[in-house]
Amino acid sequence: MIFIIYDLEATCWRGRPPKGYNEIIEIGAVKVNQYGEKLGRFERFIKPTVNPILSGFCKQLTSISQENVDQAQTFPRVLRDFKDWIFEEGDEYLLCSWGSFDKQFFINDCNLHKLEHDWIDDSYIDIKGQYSEIKNLPKHKGLKAAVKLEGFEFTGVHHRAISDAENLAKIFVKYVDEWMY
Repeated sequence: MIFIIYDLEATCWRGRPPKGYNEIIEIGAVKVNQYGEKLGRFERFIKPTVNPILSGFCKQLTSISQENVDQAQTFPRVLRDFKDWIFEEGDEYLLCSWGSFDKQFFINDCNLHKLEHDWIDDSYIDIKGQYSEIKNLPKHKGLKAAVKLEGFEFTGVHHRAISDAENLAKIFVKYVDEWMY
């Protein structure tokens, strides 16, 4: 079994999004085997098509620049590369993220671009929910707080997909035998 520990960043505003839609602008992922060994990483920006101009709020929150997304490929191309990266091991895979928002963003963007999303529907676990159960926490913690709770230093830039994925992988690997799937 191969685990894909991933995080997404999406277009964002302080209020409702123009045209009612948030789009993925970055995918970050770490590939881990059943022994907790890291096998690789994936990091890619995505050019949004519904609202192609990033808000000031989004640029400040994520540190992603307009230039980063302007030079990127659109979602269908990046998703194809991401899925190729997932399947290069040839094994079964399980997508793992901190909460269910990232799964829903994938489904929404697949629907927007008229792409299949069965690759995520049946192969997904919510690490945030399971982590709360493992630790017997009364309420869910944010990723940064959970990383610190586990005694790790949060490395990289918070709200950047690859940094969040790498920090989530620290927690995932620590409890590699605990996750239910």
